[in-house]
Amino acid sequence: MTEIDRRPPTTGVAFATSFALLAAVATAAVSLQGAAGVGVAVVLVAIGLVRRSHAVLALAVAVGAAGLVFAATSGGAGGAGGSGGAGDVLGLLVAAVSLAVAWDVGDHALSLGTAVGRNARSARNQFVHAGTSLLVGTLAAGVGYGTYVSAAGGQPVAALVFLLFGAIVLVSAFR
Repeated sequence: MTEIDRRPPTTGVAFATSFALLAAVATAAVSLQGAAGVGVAVVLVAIGLVRRSHAVLALAVAVGAAGLVFAATSGGAGGAGGSGGAGDVLGLLVAAVSLAVAWDVGDHALSLGTAVGRNARSARNQFVHAGTSLLVGTLAAGVGYGTYVSAAGGQPVAALVFLLFGAIVLVSAFR
């Protein structure tokens, strides 16, 4: 009898790192300084998946969220020196949803690796999980963006930060 390989499935690792990279690219479109923090999160996501550590994965999301907050308040979405246009807001929402989905999919991959092993036939489960997580995140971002657009007249940047945080919390609540 062979021992089960408890590493996360390759599909989940690919999904998680891809969504983390998307978060970094979307943040870079708004603020390069904020993207640096999200870039560190991408590296931490990869480390967390390789080391099979839920704690490192959670740290990655915390660092990425800090990068998003920095991007929102320092350069993008109407922060000091930022244009504050709808493109900045959309970029940050895409980044926030992508980061939350990376966390959710990565956490799911770690759990699958522990429960059934890397070589189990779980690709369908991972596709459905990633798709559902992305759908919930997209709906949350749509509601957040609609709220932002309807109340954009003179609202502080803190409102956008709270919308980004709310999108992350909503996606993580549905996992």
